Amino acid sequence: MDKIPMTAQGYAKLEVELKQLKSEERPAVIKAIAEAREHGDLSENAEYHSAREKQSFIEGRIMELEGMISRADVIDPLKLNGEKIKFGATVQLMDEDTEEEKTFQIVGEVEADIEAGRLNVNSPLARALIGKEEGDSVEVMTPGGGRSYEVMSVKFV
Repeated sequence: MDKIPMTAQGYAKLEVELKQLKSEERPAVIKAIAEAREHGDLSENAEYHSAREKQSFIEGRIMELEGMISRADVIDPLKLNGEKIKFGATVQLMDEDTEEEKTFQIVGEVEADIEAGRLNVNSPLARALIGKEEGDSVEVMTPGGGRSYEVMSVKFV
């Protein structure tokens, strides 16, 4: 199985979610199933079926999280340095057409959140940025069309 690159922050977030599912959500849904069983006929018991469906979702998510955590390749951006953009770098870009500035951190797929400025390492923009340095210009094809960015700064924070 392939390793999943992620930051220490992303890894910690997965562990918190897993712990919450195992210690709070799982026991709560087991209790809900037990209570629904007490209502009698299970074939027409909507509460029972709803609780079982929720249990199925929770167990699936627990398995998914355990798989991600076991395959995690945790990379701490604070231990990285250099001029070139690589995984974990926080990059400030300027759109060469609109002169709008944006800041992104290049992170693993499981922790990517474009709204929060965390860019999936496998995205077209991140792939175009890897290996570039401050002052370089980057052309990238996005779903919205071709874009051109200038790298303003590269930091590892």
